[in-house]
Amino acid sequence: MEPDTSTSDTAASASKPSGSTDTASTAAPSADGAVSNVLLVTIDSLRADSIAPYDDSRRSPVLSSLAADGTVFDRAFANGNWTPFSFPSILASEPVFARNADIGVKGSQTLASVLSEAGFATGGFNAANGFLTSHWGYPEGFDEFEPFVTSVGSSRYSRYLAAHPTVEAWIQLATSPFRRLGSKIRGDSDDRPFLDASRMFDVEDAATDFVDDTDEPFFLWVHYMDTHTPYVPAPRYIREVSDGLLGTHRMLHAHTRTSLGWEVGERTLRELRTLYQATVRQVDASVGRLLDQLEAAGIADETAIVVAGDHGEEFQEHGHLAHYPKLYDELIHVPLIVNVPGEDGGRRVSEHVGLDAIPPTVADLLGVDTPSEWRGESVAPAVTDDESPDQEPVVSVTVRGEEVTEQPIPRSLSDGDLLVSVRDETWTYIENVDAETTELYRRDTDPTQQEDLSDDPSDEALAVIERFAPVVADHVAELRDKQTEVEAAGGGDDEAVDEDLEARLDALGYR
Repeated sequence: MEPDTSTSDTAASASKPSGSTDTASTAAPSADGAVSNVLLVTIDSLRADSIAPYDDSRRSPVLSSLAADGTVFDRAFANGNWTPFSFPSILASEPVFARNADIGVKGSQTLASVLSEAGFATGGFNAANGFLTSHWGYPEGFDEFEPFVTSVGSSRYSRYLAAHPTVEAWIQLATSPFRRLGSKIRGDSDDRPFLDASRMFDVEDAATDFVDDTDEPFFLWVHYMDTHTPYVPAPRYIREVSDGLLGTHRMLHAHTRTSLGWEVGERTLRELRTLYQATVRQVDASVGRLLDQLEAAGIADETAIVVAGDHGEEFQEHGHLAHYPKLYDELIHVPLIVNVPGEDGGRRVSEHVGLDAIPPTVADLLGVDTPSEWRGESVAPAVTDDESPDQEPVVSVTVRGEEVTEQPIPRSLSDGDLLVSVRDETWTYIENVDAETTELYRRDTDPTQQEDLSDDPSDEALAVIERFAPVVADHVAELRDKQTEVEAAGGGDDEAVDEDLEARLDALGYR
């Protein structure tokens, strides 16, 4: 599908896949008849230790319930450090840059296109992440697709709020009591008495309508942005994860200091973490309402739920906030929960898996054959039969300019140094291919990856380097070959990003 130049990715603009695939020709539930539908929930910037299944001090009751009745993958790793580097794996089971040397999925056999061709209804709703739009090929295969980018940039006021989180936080705090009062007077539910700064309710409403209007088996994907910077949760969730009314007001201190560029001390960092945890709880509640809708529609017992973070978030573990181009665990270790109706719950899988396992897992659960070009292996057998996942190491990629915080953030291999990491259950190996530097960490004894063992490796560490370095070399060779091929053909993504999309990317910090 060629990208359109409009500012809206509506259902009418989403196209069906062209060409043949190795998929089944008709929709069918899985072999045991338990699963007819799959809901894939991806949550931007969600690090593994931010939810209770991975850290029992956290508050995420809905995700905890899904985990208790499902399977938790303790060592799930993103294939990139930020959304456009991770999502080719999540929705197309292929590495970023591997198909056309850019950050999109144009021309890929996406999960949605494979399932659509197999006869499933497909819906995709993204809470205004500008990288998950038609410009980079993401509507492919979806019957209904909406990224809500236009609604964010539709007015000068909306753009201003999106780009000024401190102002947005003050408005959130000031208006919340009035919203709650109005809701009470009208006799409405107390679910929504706050400013929908993150487009969460837009996604929730679209997903609900899709479930209500769809009679055939379906694949539904929703992507939340609440946990992405800036963190502007509803005050009710700040109070829920902190220490009451005063906690809400103190959180504004963090936004004020960071927006003015002041030093982030321990207090500010603590407040930012609290804001982040409040956004996690806000998403958790929204997922709960989606699950309630599945119950109301009478299809909860035939719908599998897959939950994943697309990448993590840094809180100065390696000197920065948010998710700059690095490949340490705070950015790469993410949650992965698979809940299949009728299967025993409470399973935990300790073996490592990459997020490129998501497309073949969803297809497997729905009884659809997977294209041979997909790289990941299904982890459905680990959920349904206690089989160990494939143990190939997980490869992750990022590109870094001269400075880690350089703007604009790199979007192609030519924008800076290529960094590649390789992980198994114990070790993390990171190579800056262009600078010819390496790092090695043993995560079981050094979970925050502070002690680089590559300079003076033990025999064990040396063996790891000798095992992982060829994996990096092979991956780099593939990406460089594709880059050379595209450049020789005069290709590359040189189409201008439209104004609304650029405004949204700027508001998210992707200048």
